[in-house]
Amino acid sequence: MAAGSIQSDTNIKLPLAFILYALVALVVSQLIFFLNSDVLAMGYFRVPDIWMGAHFLLLGYAVMIAMGAMYQLVPVAFLTNIWNQKFGFIQFFITAVGVTAFTVLLGIKSEYAIVGGIIAIIGTIMFIIQMANTIVKQKTKNVSKKFVIGAITCFSLTIIAGFILAWNLSFGGFANHNTLLSSHITLGVAGWFTLLIFGFSYKLVPMFSLSHGFSMKWANRAFVTYVAGLVTLISSFWVGSELLQTIGWFLLLAGFSFFVLDIKEILSKRIKKKLDKPFCFSLIAIANGLVIHTIAFGFSISGIENDVIWSWLVFLYVMAWIIFSILGYLYKIVPFLWWTHKYADKIGKSAVPTLKDMINEKHSVLLFIFFFISVVGLAISGVLYIGVLVFIFQGLLALTSLLYVLSIFRVLTM
Repeated sequence: MAAGSIQSDTNIKLPLAFILYALVALVVSQLIFFLNSDVLAMGYFRVPDIWMGAHFLLLGYAVMIAMGAMYQLVPVAFLTNIWNQKFGFIQFFITAVGVTAFTVLLGIKSEYAIVGGIIAIIGTIMFIIQMANTIVKQKTKNVSKKFVIGAITCFSLTIIAGFILAWNLSFGGFANHNTLLSSHITLGVAGWFTLLIFGFSYKLVPMFSLSHGFSMKWANRAFVTYVAGLVTLISSFWVGSELLQTIGWFLLLAGFSFFVLDIKEILSKRIKKKLDKPFCFSLIAIANGLVIHTIAFGFSISGIENDVIWSWLVFLYVMAWIIFSILGYLYKIVPFLWWTHKYADKIGKSAVPTLKDMINEKHSVLLFIFFFISVVGLAISGVLYIGVLVFIFQGLLALTSLLYVLSIFRVLTM
C-alpha cells in the first residue's frame, strides 16, 4: 500500500474555520482550569467551572478539530468529495454558536445549558448528515471506513446522553444521572475520539512515514474487540457488575494492542527513517494510550475505586492520548493545507517556502516536551493533593497551549 496525500477538493476555509475556533477553545479551556487550579487540587471535578473547562477542551477543541479534520481527510480516505460544502459552512456556524453557548452556560447557569445544548445538537446532527451522505457514496472496501462509522455512531450516542444529562440539570426526572454520565464520558472519549484516531491513523501514519507493503492484518480485530470492550464496559455501569467492568477494560486493552501491532508493522515498512518531530509526538501518544489502557485494566483487577484516582486517569487519557495525538497530527496537517493553498500554483514561477520552512522543529520539540511535563506533573500532583504543584503545572500547560496556538497562527501568516 502506498502512502498518499492529504490534499482534497474541499475549500480550505471550511476545515480551517473549525481548526481556528478549536485553537482558541484550547487556550480558553486551559485558562479556565488554571483559574480553578485550587478546585482541581482538591479533587473536585464535578463542579460547574470544571465542566465548562472540560467541555471547551473536548467539545470546543477536540470535537471541532475532529470535524475540521474529517472535512479534509474523509474525501482523501474514501476518495469521494464532501456531500455539500455550503451546508458545511452553515453547520460550522451553528455548531460553534451551540458549543460556545452550551459550555459557557454550563459554567455560569447550568440549569439553562440545555438551550445551548439544543443548538449544538442541531449542528452535530448536520455534521452527521454531511458525513453519512459523503461516506455512503464510497462503495469500495476501506479499512478506515468501519472505524469512522463506529466513531460517528459513538458520537451520536454521546450527544444523546449529553442531552439527557443537560435536561436532567434543567428539569430533573432522571434517576441514573451518574451512570449516564459515566456512559457519556466512555462513549465520548473512548468511543468517538479513539475510534476516529484509529481510523485516520491507518491513513496518516503510512503517509507521514512513507510506508509501503504493510498488511494491516490486525485492523478488523482491533475494531471488533475495541467496540466489544465499549459495549461491555458501558453495560457494567448499568448492571453494577465489577467482573463485567474488568472484562470491558481487558477488551479495550486488547483492541488497543491490536491497533498498536498494526502501527508497529507500518513503521517497520517505512522508507523515511528519520521521522518528523511533530509526527513522533503523535506516535508517543499511541504509546501513552497503550500504557493508560494497561493501568486502567490493572486498577480494575486491583479493585481500585477511588474517584479522584480514576478522574485523573481519565484526564491522562484525554490529554496524553487524545489531545497529544491531535496536537502532533495538526502540526503536520495545517502547514500542508496552507502551503498547498497558498504556494502550490506558484512553484516554478517565484520563490516559495518549503514545508520545512513553515515549521520550526526545534520549537515544536520544546513545546511537546513542556506538554508532556505539565500533563504528567499535573496528574501526579493532583493525585497527591499538592496544591502548589497543581497550580504550577496547570499554569505551564496553559502557557504551552498558548505558545502552541501562536505557532500554528504563525504558519497561517507565512
